[in-house]
Amino acid sequence: MDKFNDMLLVTANVGSLFDNVGEIQNGWLEELYKTIQKYKPQFIALHFQEVGGKDYMVNMDKAESFFCTIESSEEMKEFDRSCIYVDTEFQTEDSFTALGSMYFIHRALKNIYQYDFNAKDFKTVSGQTKYVGSLNGVCTVEKEKFPKNFWPDFKWSRKGFLRTRWIIHNQGLDLVNIHLFHDASNLIAVNSSPSIYSANRKKALRYVINRISDSPSNPIPFFLFGDFNFRLDTLTLVQRLTIEADVVKVMKDRTNEVEKIIFEEKDDGRQMLLQIEEKLFEYVHQAVFRKDNGRA
Repeated sequence: MDKFNDMLLVTANVGSLFDNVGEIQNGWLEELYKTIQKYKPQFIALHFQEVGGKDYMVNMDKAESFFCTIESSEEMKEFDRSCIYVDTEFQTEDSFTALGSMYFIHRALKNIYQYDFNAKDFKTVSGQTKYVGSLNGVCTVEKEKFPKNFWPDFKWSRKGFLRTRWIIHNQGLDLVNIHLFHDASNLIAVNSSPSIYSANRKKALRYVINRISDSPSNPIPFFLFGDFNFRLDTLTLVQRLTIEADVVKVMKDRTNEVEKIIFEEKDDGRQMLLQIEEKLFEYVHQAVFRKDNGRA
């Protein structure tokens, strides 16, 4: 008799799957199916971020096809119940998060319940339910885009969270799909330690934890898995890599803004060690990051 593991929790920023559909999507799905076959879970939670990719206005149809491919796959035939939530309504800028959550329940798993946030009660999960669009008004999921006033100096982006609540094997738990902020500019990230982006991520994460800890008298366990956009501390890293280097700052024409920062060896050769631009971090000695798991 097959041995079943209770739960498989998977998170993936799938933006590149839609920007390069033919190149990596099939390989990604193959690895997902191998993982399901290996662990034989009774409950699968798939949390996706950046559904539709960077060019989501063009790619959203591909995203819906991607979810249908997973649903109809051979590997999912033994999962007789599913709950799917995909935020695809990019026209609604004030609430669009590009998050998608898929939950599959194996026929061997009995007595599983999902929370109705409107009725404030648990209900038996049966059949297949699928919500694709804005998700506004869907009573079994909570969706929130991070407030714009969190960081008024930066572009408002598709970041937020989706929450579902379950009872599995008589244990209540929240599953939270989260997408935190990236470092939009290396030139800004290198200005301080911790960077302003790190502070934004901390603020957003604390906000989510406070939001989902909504019953202090009867706390429920929660799992946050998504794209946290964790980064190395840029300033500390640069200081470590360029101890014996001179710094040259290149300014933009007719402005006082830095366009690039170049670190050069102090010897006569003046070899460039590191160049930093808004979207570029180019270090000469790549072995530092690759050899011995980054401990070279």
